[in-house]
Amino acid sequence: MAILITEETRVVVQGMTGRIGQFHTQEMIEAGTKVVAGVTPGKGGTSVLNRPQFDTMREAVEATGADASLLFVPPPMAADAMMEAAEAGIRTAVCVTDGLPAQDMMKVKRFLRRYPREKKMRLIGPNCAGIISPGKGFMGIMPPHIYTPGRVGIVGRSGTLGYEAASQMSALGIGVSSSIGIGGDPINGSSFRDILKLFENDPETDAVIMIGEIGGPQEAEAAAYVRDHMSKPVAAYVAGLSAPKGRKMGHAGAIISAFGESAQEKVEILQEAGITVAPNPSLMGETVARILDMKEAA
Repeated sequence: MAILITEETRVVVQGMTGRIGQFHTQEMIEAGTKVVAGVTPGKGGTSVLNRPQFDTMREAVEATGADASLLFVPPPMAADAMMEAAEAGIRTAVCVTDGLPAQDMMKVKRFLRRYPREKKMRLIGPNCAGIISPGKGFMGIMPPHIYTPGRVGIVGRSGTLGYEAASQMSALGIGVSSSIGIGGDPINGSSFRDILKLFENDPETDAVIMIGEIGGPQEAEAAAYVRDHMSKPVAAYVAGLSAPKGRKMGHAGAIISAFGESAQEKVEILQEAGITVAPNPSLMGETVARILDMKEAA
């Protein structure tokens, strides 16, 4: 079992006909992901990478039975593309697009609320690296060769730090069950808490590393969830310990504006919840190894 993507997940790529879309779709296909179609308005009836192209998501889903979507759609059209995927019956959508206006994401979040829980699309992103379950498939822009199959989950706001954690773990002989990039924007589709809940219920995940950064309340909310609901050990790293208050640091959501949003405050909150925090990014893998050793010893 993997969370969000398996060998049977049927993926549509919205924007496959573009240069970036084709490049990453090719990598997904080579990694074994079941990419069944692409959607680009005006390109219906054509073929890219031996996959049929459709003008609308509804046509693609009806023709292929797709249940997941990856979006390579420019920021001005990305919100409409996410809502179109939800309307077509997609269950999991991953939006890697950067630069979406916050108001557009507010519109998407309101739109998704109209669906009952059992029919609501799970949205990952925007501004994220995507999702991968090594050996099963991936949807996103991460380099799949650095991920080895295993039993530790990764969830993070930063794509590159997620890659680094996977690489460090692999060097120590620790594999990944699934890695989920939730994105660095202040308004995103899925939170740390949402993904931690999936890992807690996944029988093939033994531990989790959570990679946060300054800005926003998500890490504090995740700490409360870990403290009250998780039986599996959790490690963490929080980027931005040297960031000055009020300064944006890369990601749109990485700006300190209230108590509990600085990296040091988040570290303290996570530690109080029983989470083992890596002191710097070079020790993420060693920190995971330590919590696994403590789990075995217990």
